[in-house]
Amino acid sequence: MRHFYIRLLAGILWLIVAVISVVKGSGIVSALYAVLGAAFLYSAWTMRRKDR
Repeated sequence: MRHFYIRLLAGILWLIVAVISVVKGSGIVSALYAVLGAAFLYSAWTMRRKDR
């Protein structure tokens, strides 16, 4: 369960950093951060589904 929360937190943080990068004007880097955030959130979601 601990890994779920760590991946969830990491995914949310990457998405926040992606939004900040968009505001600063770095589009390509923000896309990379958004993909990383989505990957972490997807990983947390699949892990949560396996636990049930």
